[in-house]
Amino acid sequence: MSAITPVLLRLVLLGILGAVPIAAAKTPGEVEVGHSLREATLRGLNGPNRKLSEFRRKPLIINVWASWCGPCRAEMASLERLAWLDPSAGFAVIGVSTDDDFNAARAFLLSSHATISQFIDKDLIMENMLGASKLPLTVLVDADGRVLDKIFGAREWDSPEALRLIHNAFRRQSSASAARSGP
Repeated sequence: MSAITPVLLRLVLLGILGAVPIAAAKTPGEVEVGHSLREATLRGLNGPNRKLSEFRRKPLIINVWASWCGPCRAEMASLERLAWLDPSAGFAVIGVSTDDDFNAARAFLLSSHATISQFIDKDLIMENMLGASKLPLTVLVDADGRVLDKIFGAREWDSPEALRLIHNAFRRQSSASAARSGP
């Protein structure tokens, strides 16, 4: 009986500790939800380099991924479908690879037939700014560059649930902006 007690005690303590929320570690320079993204130059993987500010004036969905990340690879096709689902939806979708190897990231894009704008973040600027402590990470950004939501983990981004999440985030922001600007 005495040998079982220490084991049970450890399990109980682990259960209690597991139930206590632990604050997520912030990345250096992370922009939190509700704050605006800083300017950054994005290095093109399947197109030209662009400034982050070039994506302002309409909502933006930024997906942070890596070629070695299975869940990232699994959700890539749904991001493509999302981007082309409804051209009048009023938002853009881009990807940011955290790969250290440009060729590995580019090879994955070629094999996946990616058409949305994809960038590589070898210097960790976007990874840190967006708070990509885990991959994949998808960040919803309003037309003014303000972070509305951060979603960790893979999703089927063209599913009804994901479309509702996106629509609600962008609609909430549109309603808030309209209320601020007044009649």
